[in-house]
Amino acid sequence: MDKQTKEFKTEVQQLLDLVIHSLYSNPDIFLREIVSNASDAIDRARFEAITNDEIQEPEGGWRIKITPDAEDRTLTITDTGIGMNAAEIEANIGTIANSGTRKFLEELQKGDSKETPELIGQFGVGFYSAFMAAEKVTVYTKRAGTDDPALKWESKGDGAYTLEETQRDVFGTDIVLHLQEDKAQYLEEWSIRQIIKKYSDYVAFPIVMDITREEPIPSEEGEDLDENEPPKTETVVSEETLNSMKAIWTRSKSEVSEEDYFEFYKAQFHDYQDPAEVIHYRAEGNIEFNALLYLPSQPPFDMFSEHSEHGVQLYVKRVFIMDKCKELLPPYLRFVKGVVDSSDLPLNVSREILQEDALIRMIQKNLVKRILKTLSDTMENDLDKYLTFYKEFGRVLKEGAHSDHENRDKIHDLLLFESSKTEPGKLISLQDYVANMHPDQKEIYFISGNSREAVEHSPLLEAFKSKGYDVLFMIDPIDEWVMQNLTKFEDKDIKAVHRGEVDLHSDEEKEEKEEARKEASEKFNDLTSLLQKQLDEDVKEVRISDRLTDSAVCLVADQNDLDPNMERIMRAMGQEVPKTKRIMEINPEHEFIQSLLGGLGDGDEKFDDYAHLLYEQALVSEGSPPKDPARFTRLLTEMMLAHNKV
Repeated sequence: MDKQTKEFKTEVQQLLDLVIHSLYSNPDIFLREIVSNASDAIDRARFEAITNDEIQEPEGGWRIKITPDAEDRTLTITDTGIGMNAAEIEANIGTIANSGTRKFLEELQKGDSKETPELIGQFGVGFYSAFMAAEKVTVYTKRAGTDDPALKWESKGDGAYTLEETQRDVFGTDIVLHLQEDKAQYLEEWSIRQIIKKYSDYVAFPIVMDITREEPIPSEEGEDLDENEPPKTETVVSEETLNSMKAIWTRSKSEVSEEDYFEFYKAQFHDYQDPAEVIHYRAEGNIEFNALLYLPSQPPFDMFSEHSEHGVQLYVKRVFIMDKCKELLPPYLRFVKGVVDSSDLPLNVSREILQEDALIRMIQKNLVKRILKTLSDTMENDLDKYLTFYKEFGRVLKEGAHSDHENRDKIHDLLLFESSKTEPGKLISLQDYVANMHPDQKEIYFISGNSREAVEHSPLLEAFKSKGYDVLFMIDPIDEWVMQNLTKFEDKDIKAVHRGEVDLHSDEEKEEKEEARKEASEKFNDLTSLLQKQLDEDVKEVRISDRLTDSAVCLVADQNDLDPNMERIMRAMGQEVPKTKRIMEINPEHEFIQSLLGGLGDGDEKFDDYAHLLYEQALVSEGSPPKDPARFTRLLTEMMLAHNKV
């Protein structure tokens, strides 16, 4: 074949601009792409060798060699892969974005072979990333298993290429990059090592390079040494393998020890502690990927920072793509570390593609399902271990109960809370709560506040305690958002004791209690009306309480209104909260309430003081500051003095 000059079959310059300036943001990627293509070519050669006796494993084995030449400013990548003939060069390189890998897979899918090798790369696009670093690219290649001559392909990426026959004794490919002047760093040993370690450490074939070292020459026996002379050295060249080839996530779980898992975690994710949990599995079926995930023992310092970055590492066929792929896990699982290796994604995947890719959403769905299942199993089989995890990560897990509609029920099963019947710091699940409910109890009850101290002595719990009913304490700020969606569990309604009316009476008690309530309402009607009039600026309604047994008064939110704890949280977030009047409930059995029935009327100055004293007392008992601290303090002092005179 005489030397031929050919035009590319597509608008190559436009596509090259896309590859160089848009598709890849980091020029280091070119070496990853070419190494991936080389690995692809070796896989194809090994596969064809199964049915073609003319293809034998080459001397030195299946491998990729990198050769930097500082004098000529060239970087050569040599593989012992399948090579190409003229037709394949024209199809795979002459037409940009035409993937030889994709063509090969399509041919395999037409047959019934189950020996499909794992192939990486999209040759038509990835190859041209070389022009990010090279001003000219030369390819020497010989097709395996045929009598086709070796070929030389060359281009400056300017819309044309040359093709001619050349000499190459063995099958495979040499890609010679004539580097741009400002890309000389890619000839440095440290730079090549760094790129291979980052992007291609787990490629299945050895990636080798000749390393030159100056080593001391041992002195001969009896030789006199001059201390003033430097030691004699010699230049030694040895071939070193740059990649580990140990993709731990591709191995069977039976082949990996706990120590192996832990060592990989510490080295890969820079954590000095052992992980709390290891999740290693392979998904098969409509989607295929390997996943090795870790639940840390301690949360990262920036877990709640709005500027924190999260996500697992993404590989495509063991080729590193990105470090923190946040699209693979929802934000509430941002503490999870690990690796996901997909067979189906392209190497040139971008953030924009990830955000819209249906496959990524399927992988995420699968990962979330597996993580939640692991947490559920841990909770069931090793509660102490789960409690340790939950105390570190429970708050961020609760975010999922608010945001992940699809898995909300699974997350609800994992939530833990303190309650009125637990010791401080001890947590119970909703399932345990239901299992231990009082026989007469029909609903699940909770109260929210900013601390256990603020809620456990609340007058709102008095009737519940007297009935022997447990009440969950929602004392984490995010609990308010959790409870917006958590309205039912195991067919039992969940009700706030601090909002709306409550009915704690059994069917047998209802008629009797309803009659007593009716009588009390009639008896105290004038009093509740007067209190309502005096407190109209702050109180929506004054009514007889079913919650109070010891205290005189309490405040509750109407069924659809914000409670004071939620108002505090929203104000702390800088949100404007409209003023909401609440309902004041009075205890008709309390001695002070009964004393107000007689002797005081509308316009009585003392009644006005007592009305405001009751309201301020209700505020203090729920953990809110009094509306008028000075008046509240004066009235308390006057009452104490009056009592002392008596």
